[in-house]
Amino acid sequence: MTEPQPSDQPRVRVAFPAPAPAPEPGGRPEQGPEGRRLDGVALVTIDRPRVLNALDAATIDQLAGAFESLDADPACRCIVLTGAGERAFAAGGDIREMAEESAAGLLASDRFARWERIARVRTPTIAAVRGYALGGGCELAMACDMIVAADDAVFGQPEVRLGIIPGAGGTQRLTRAIGKARAMELILTGRNLPAAEAEVHGLVSRLVPSEQVLPAALDLAERIAAMPPLAVEAAVEAIDAAEELPLREGLAFERRLFYLLFATEDQKEGMRAFLEKRPATWQGR
Repeated sequence: MTEPQPSDQPRVRVAFPAPAPAPEPGGRPEQGPEGRRLDGVALVTIDRPRVLNALDAATIDQLAGAFESLDADPACRCIVLTGAGERAFAAGGDIREMAEESAAGLLASDRFARWERIARVRTPTIAAVRGYALGGGCELAMACDMIVAADDAVFGQPEVRLGIIPGAGGTQRLTRAIGKARAMELILTGRNLPAAEAEVHGLVSRLVPSEQVLPAALDLAERIAAMPPLAVEAAVEAIDAAEELPLREGLAFERRLFYLLFATEDQKEGMRAFLEKRPATWQGR
């Protein structure tokens, strides 16, 4: 069995700006044409392939720190998250670590609060999922704004097989994504959800061949990063609110954000450029 990774060893790699993917199928990002970089796009990689990118506390801390640092940088306009290797995005929590936990220790440490630091970033986030995204890996993917899945991706919340339930958002986000009936069946049986079925049920935004998952996610991120950042941020905020607010309150919230964008330079530039039939130049203000 693989020895535990030292807690001070880097578990997360950040490339910002992200390297452009190679044009040919299967090309890796670092082989991008002439070292081209994607303006405004960050690539964050969980780098524990020997343990299928298992999510121990140190890894989540590093992920949260990376996301928050990128979110604070106005030059970063979209974040792509992926896992190292081809076998797993993240195969779940670190069972070796969790097996030693106690109820009192979990309550005192509020273990899962750090997960919400990842979900709270305002910069749009895309999970590029290849292979297993189980347990905490599935929860981490769902904490992102969008999921681009490879055709070999497998999602699931198998925690019931360990005598526990999902604790980092699985019961809540999976239910909102695919509905109560399907979430009940998956969580109560621990059944895995193949990528094709996940797409049918609305869990993933795009389904692509396995070798194209990262290029597809980076392409989507580049397109989002080219949009006016304040409008993108407002859209993400409004869509997220739709899961929590009653319709009447959600419509009022959307309307306020719509009105507020008319106080931005980007709104003036966007409409002026449209009328003048020229590309807009966004300032993020």
